Amino acid sequence: MPYTKEDLKIMQSWPLERKIAVTQTRIMEWYSRFDGKAMVSFSGGKDSTVLLDLARRCYPDIEAVYVDTGLEYPEVRRFARSCENVTVLKPEMNFKEVLDKYGWCYPSKDVAESVHYARQGGAWALRNFNGKNMDGTNSGYRDSRYKPWAYLVDSPFKISHKCCEVMKVSPLLKYARKSGKTEIIGTLATESHRRKQTWLTMGCNAFDAKRPTSKPMSFWTEQDVLRYLRDFKIPYASVYGEIVEDKKRRLSTTGVARTGCVFCPIGCHLDRENRFEKLKGTHPKLYDYCIHDLGLGRFWIMWG
Repeated sequence: MPYTKEDLKIMQSWPLERKIAVTQTRIMEWYSRFDGKAMVSFSGGKDSTVLLDLARRCYPDIEAVYVDTGLEYPEVRRFARSCENVTVLKPEMNFKEVLDKYGWCYPSKDVAESVHYARQGGAWALRNFNGKNMDGTNSGYRDSRYKPWAYLVDSPFKISHKCCEVMKVSPLLKYARKSGKTEIIGTLATESHRRKQTWLTMGCNAFDAKRPTSKPMSFWTEQDVLRYLRDFKIPYASVYGEIVEDKKRRLSTTGVARTGCVFCPIGCHLDRENRFEKLKGTHPKLYDYCIHDLGLGRFWIMWG
């Protein structure tokens, strides 16, 4: 049964204690449905760290699976590999090979996917950039999300949504088929339009999806994640720094706010503080490799 945006707002306003209880209920429902054939997709970031702790409070022996893409902060990689019962996977291509073949993912996965297929003449993708629905009528939704990026279709750079598919999704799918296990993932609906829409359509446990996955923390916020880490004294990757509280009781980290793929430019145009300039100060070798060896400096011109 689909959810509404109002449902999401209500659930996001719940106290943390209720969110914990509901999330663990979803995890247990998933685990039971697949007779224990479940694994936690573990990135080493703060969201999946909370998910792994929640899952192992229910099932201490549940397997965690980490895809070592080479794109993570070294602190995140060390933390992920130091945790118990973590299976480490590797993608079949490295990131430079992915860039050479498919290009950068920018400014979002949805837009990058439309650019990729518009260049191949995909009618639906071209309609996105023309602000049209399938019946030819105008779409204010597509106007606001896609039309400002129409110039990317004719840009000299390769642009695609494929990097995440190749670097993360494919190794996990291959391992899932081999092990017979289904994924439990720690994504939040607040992170992107795509993730929000997926939750509204499928809910936390997508039993009937083409790729069945559980996303039991979808209705959490970043504040919930930070509060859980702090209140339950959960170890996490050192690159985040300390968790501090301001006068309005808002939590933040003294280090990086988010981790993910260090070299990913998704959302760079929205950064208050350019993430790559910050990377230059904290991890200069990674910055040099990204800007010069991977060619992000040339690509940067489009939003810089």
